[in-house]
Amino acid sequence: MSKLESSPEAPLPLRRISQALAEWIGRLGEIWVEGQVAQFVRRPGVATYFLTLRDVDANISMQVTCSRTVVADTIGEGARVVIRARPDFYAERGTLSLRATEIRQVGLGELLARIERLKQVLAAEGLFAANRKLRLPFLPATIGLITGRASAAERDVVENTRRRFPGAQFAIENTATQGTNAVTELIAALQHLDARADVEVIVIARGGGSIEDLLPFSNEALLRAVSK
Repeated sequence: MSKLESSPEAPLPLRRISQALAEWIGRLGEIWVEGQVAQFVRRPGVATYFLTLRDVDANISMQVTCSRTVVADTIGEGARVVIRARPDFYAERGTLSLRATEIRQVGLGELLARIERLKQVLAAEGLFAANRKLRLPFLPATIGLITGRASAAERDVVENTRRRFPGAQFAIENTATQGTNAVTELIAALQHLDARADVEVIVIARGGGSIEDLLPFSNEALLRAVSK
């Protein structure tokens, strides 16, 4: 596509910009995309399903449409998926979406294999090296605690710490600890507490859960944020 020429005296109509975007995006063809299903809408009597696909590491999402024959019954909100789709720019509304022709759920075995590969990469970079670990203060002025709101993990950490150190002070940040918002919320809370001069130790805590529920704690972006 050639460069569009314009000036204050000869501006382009909005429809020309929209058409140009549609033409450029249409040239991308089908692509494979990975993400997490943040929303899944099935409308009665409608053969098209509507999904919101969210990036697993960033606060970025996009609408996905597909035929109901493409989606397996096991796929729902929170599922990690790989989709084969064609980017589609709707010129009249100026919206971008993906039209999926195939959707595959990422299985547990593949998720565990990815975690192991990430562990090896980060270890090779030295993120887990013993010389990076700091000595914990015996009695920190304030303990930063990142956990789910009104969770058993929050209660356990606070109660057990205060049994040993009755005067312990906490700065508590409540975040999602699973699902599509967890990584961004955990990183934001970590950065907020790390910026406080009185917080000497930060604990990120949650209870048990399935491998899928615990995936945010094996996320590369979160691990790198913790290592800084």
